[in-house]
Amino acid sequence: MKPHRPRRIVTGHDERGRAVVLFDGESPHRFVLEKAGGLRLTEIWETRSSPADNSGGRDAADHERRIAPVGDGSVFRIIEYPPDSVRLKTLAPDRFFDAMGAKAADAATRRHPGMHKTDTVDYCVVLSGEIWAVLDEGEVLLRAGDCLVQRGTHHAWSNRTEAPCVIAFVLIAAKPAP
Repeated sequence: MKPHRPRRIVTGHDERGRAVVLFDGESPHRFVLEKAGGLRLTEIWETRSSPADNSGGRDAADHERRIAPVGDGSVFRIIEYPPDSVRLKTLAPDRFFDAMGAKAADAATRRHPGMHKTDTVDYCVVLSGEIWAVLDEGEVLLRAGDCLVQRGTHHAWSNRTEAPCVIAFVLIAAKPAP
């Protein structure tokens, strides 16, 4: 199956303060995260404060790779999850999550190798396919159109099908959960 390649349209202002399109096309900020089991991540946009700063015209998705937003900001991204039958062969949670600024769940107690947590509230919308959200206690199946709000909990994404699952995420900085 061909990788999901979302079109990204970003608006802004011209020198006279009129609304214009700054970017229109595939985001150039696309990565395959091998240590994460081959996830395909597309950065759409980020902010670094709240309230956000809508001035300027630079591409705010052009930043170092990390999971959580900087400061009091937010991150908008789309991730394509390969099937666990493929992903779990190369997933290196202790190296991957640390390098990306997240906390891997303790290896002795995690229910899935991808379990981690961030100091964020995450809005997740499944765009295609299906995936299990795995928590410390329980799990829930999400299908295209389903939404999940993840609030600083240990969690993992488990694709138990043989087709990719595509999810849109907005991560917003939050106070650390207990």
